[in-house]
Amino acid sequence: MYNVALSVSACLRAGTRVDVAWPLATEDLPFDPSLDALAFTPGGGRIGEMLGGALDAQLSELAQREASVGRIVELTVTDVDATVAGLPHGGQVRCALVPATELPDELWPLLLDRQPLCLVSSIDGDELSAGTVYLEPDIDQAPHAAAEAFRGGGSAVTVSDDQLITVLRPVPRLVVSAGGHITDALVDAAAVLGWQVVVEPNPQTATGLMATLSPLDSAVIIGHDVEASSRVLAAALESPAGYIGALGSHKMQEQRAEWLAYRDVTDLSRIHGPAGVDIGAETPGEIAIAILAEAVAAHRGR
Repeated sequence: MYNVALSVSACLRAGTRVDVAWPLATEDLPFDPSLDALAFTPGGGRIGEMLGGALDAQLSELAQREASVGRIVELTVTDVDATVAGLPHGGQVRCALVPATELPDELWPLLLDRQPLCLVSSIDGDELSAGTVYLEPDIDQAPHAAAEAFRGGGSAVTVSDDQLITVLRPVPRLVVSAGGHITDALVDAAAVLGWQVVVEPNPQTATGLMATLSPLDSAVIIGHDVEASSRVLAAALESPAGYIGALGSHKMQEQRAEWLAYRDVTDLSRIHGPAGVDIGAETPGEIAIAILAEAVAAHRGR
């Protein structure tokens, strides 16, 4: 749900209706509650991603009915939909679909801050209550099953006859501002770390993405255009990202520094550039490993 928190918060501030959906159980179809979530606005607007888009149309249709309460819905992913969505097979999926106004007010600021949390909701038939949010300091006050699920260490959903427990832990994100062989290698290598990788070759869009980064996250700026890459770099510096890596030669680093200094951005101490631990990396795979090693060290304070 972290990925839709910004959009949902904006809708709530504007007084726009928004319904939120997340998966509860599937027939061996992979999902992550912290990443798989959708938000729907009237007229068919849709934000987020769930199961590769296999349920988007069905959930959108249900959301347009504008129910006043949260509910649990049973949906079917056909084999054709599964193939299109890149899923291994079809199957039945249980989802929660809840008006955002029916969820706890404190949920969205906590998700925006990328806080790990536990949402405990009551189930009555197929209706879902607003629930209570617990954080790590007060998790002992939660129901025993919820506290145990939270201590499990990852994101998880547990459904019983009368209770829904949704544990959300943020997945570190790596935003890469360009495509190419090095980016491809970063995507593959970051998967080993369990990181979510967002690749955005468009500098303008990449600049906007930087505003969503938290101290858990990393940014890698790649690009031969000094102005475009420097704009993305400036946006990364305005974020609290835990690691900022700038790929490019020493001359490129100097040109970016000059561009930033001209715009009164002079504290470049958070930039690792040229990005990567010096291991003599030459191939895209070696460069990716060097960058990720440096990012892990930065996040660990080493």
